[in-house]
Amino acid sequence: MSNDQVLDTAVISETAETATVDVPIEAVDIAHWVLNLPDAEYQRCAPGEHIAAGRTTTDDGRPMSTNVVSIGGTLVIQHYVAEVHEPHHCHLVSLSDAQTEQGWIKVQATWDMRVEPNDDGTCRLTNSVTTQATQGFLDALAEAGVSFDDAAAQYHPAIVAHNQHETPLFAASMARKALAKPAAR
Repeated sequence: MSNDQVLDTAVISETAETATVDVPIEAVDIAHWVLNLPDAEYQRCAPGEHIAAGRTTTDDGRPMSTNVVSIGGTLVIQHYVAEVHEPHHCHLVSLSDAQTEQGWIKVQATWDMRVEPNDDGTCRLTNSVTTQATQGFLDALAEAGVSFDDAAAQYHPAIVAHNQHETPLFAASMARKALAKPAAR
């Protein structure tokens, strides 16, 4: 088994948060927003935690968002490949590099964002993140004498807190982006 092998049964954290996007759903394009997010705007979406963002593609041309973030003091470099990139749904998966007490390890982060209409002409953003261990992460934990359950118990609250911090700021950013679009002629 490869050190980068993602273990489906080793879920470190699952979290989902919601926030209101103060524009109609027709004005929101999550995929365009996330895959074209300027670095400074990314930083505004979680001050003190979001460090840098950029965009690129995979070797085979799939869109990709690269992010540098600090979650609970852990530096994480995310390489999010867009598997679904639609106006109202974006599903991205990253084999992320994280600097932990055990050294640099890899974890898989799955980021899923959706918007659904509200009755009042706004829409609701659901921002979900699932983090899974790789074999290399489990090996590093074993070498340090740390159980997976203890590590997950340590990381989970920080991941949840980060999602709680960024989700309403993402919603506000999406609304700003929608309102900044020039009117159609």
